[in-house]
Amino acid sequence: MASNPSTSTDSKSEVTDSHTEQPEPIPSSSMTNPQPSTSAMPKTAGETLSEFVLHLDDYTPTMPDPVVTYYMQSAGFSTTDIRITRLISIAAQKFVSDIANDALQHCKMRGAGQTKKTAKDKRYVLTMEDLTPALAEYGINVKKPHYFS
Repeated sequence: MASNPSTSTDSKSEVTDSHTEQPEPIPSSSMTNPQPSTSAMPKTAGETLSEFVLHLDDYTPTMPDPVVTYYMQSAGFSTTDIRITRLISIAAQKFVSDIANDALQHCKMRGAGQTKKTAKDKRYVLTMEDLTPALAEYGINVKKPHYFS
């Protein structure tokens, strides 16, 4: 039995057509370090980092610039650009704020079942009992001095 040449070529063309519709595989080097193209990325509602840094000239940070500069130099980093100093100041302020917020949440959870005071009468006090687990979440181990135990 002779095979029909038109059927064999049609089946081959179907295989090639289905193969060409599939996307080409991505090389493994680009999978480990993906670099998105800036033109393909949609604009977000927030500002880009470069635009944000430009606005730091007019910003007065909570932590004074000389204090931040001192700690930067003690860590081995020095810069003359005040915007970088203020950017580090904002990052440090956010870090301290996150720790304080976590400690407050620990305090609220610890005191949730103790007393039934109204919301106006309730005052929270930052203690080592609340601060220790909040700092532990960030990898900072704090222990009470032996004379307080």
